[in-house]
Amino acid sequence: MDLVLELADQYVLDDLYARLLPLSAFAHTNATSKLYPIASASSTLSRIISHIPHPPLSHKELASIYTNSSLSIPQVSAWPRDYIPRQLLSLSVFTLIGIHLLYFVFAGLSYKFIFNHDMMRHPRFLKNQVRLEIQTSLKAFPVMTLLTLPWFLAEVRGYSMMYDGLDTYGYWYLVASVPLYLLFTDYGIYWIHRWLHIPIFYKYIHKPHHKWIIPTPFGSHAFHPVDGYLQSVPYHLFIFIFPLHRILYLVLFVLVNFWSIFIHDSDMITGHVFEKVINGPAHHTLHHLYFTVNYGQYFTWADRAGGSYRQPESHLDPLLEVKALDAKSE
Repeated sequence: MDLVLELADQYVLDDLYARLLPLSAFAHTNATSKLYPIASASSTLSRIISHIPHPPLSHKELASIYTNSSLSIPQVSAWPRDYIPRQLLSLSVFTLIGIHLLYFVFAGLSYKFIFNHDMMRHPRFLKNQVRLEIQTSLKAFPVMTLLTLPWFLAEVRGYSMMYDGLDTYGYWYLVASVPLYLLFTDYGIYWIHRWLHIPIFYKYIHKPHHKWIIPTPFGSHAFHPVDGYLQSVPYHLFIFIFPLHRILYLVLFVLVNFWSIFIHDSDMITGHVFEKVINGPAHHTLHHLYFTVNYGQYFTWADRAGGSYRQPESHLDPLLEVKALDAKSE
């Protein structure tokens, strides 16, 4: 997220904050502003803005206001890039924009081109389910964003182990960090997901997601917000334990969200070569049908080790129930 914020600051936010919270609007609140009478003459709007918290203004900054007081567009914001309230506000806005775009673009494309719409005639497919899935997701996003902000803020303020140079840790590590990330997050999510099925946690936190017995791609993020946040923790935790290239982290973070959408298409294609290794849509469809199997995110190894693996088989395909109903109605 630090890369996103850095680019946003450079191309959009520096100018936006300078316009919305100009340094000149805060000058009259500082005792030293009497040295700079032109800068201290502020409009009513400036006086209202000046009540917003901001870092202390130095003599140098006040002198800058005086020097540039004749400019029609202020060039500097009273909220510098490293000011925590600015970072929190910027991160909140960009996270909300990002998750909404990712959700509606990827889930929309998956729903239109991959999801088998015949599944909507399954007897356990809820009335108005797609609308309910979207509503649940939209309600969860703001709370999930608030819960995630401390991780993003720590990233932005340099506490993570993300790095820039491709050869900083060697090219072998750069390549190896991808399976390391996937294995670490997969195992972490496996246990978090499994613990969420403990009755006391399931009832209050995870049960809303299992409302969708036959999920659509729009059900991928239709969680209780605490549920969605907890299952995202391994993604954030990884970069505070292991080094990871910042662009690679951003790419992986987007891809794992796409994968979460992809495995919620209720697809039961079986017999492919990766079936016993990759925890794909067929495996996750069985999880929604039978609840206590296939907790993993990308791979089957954790479920196999934990005794919770169930092999997808063609006779378990929920589409068979739809076809049976069609046959009865003929």
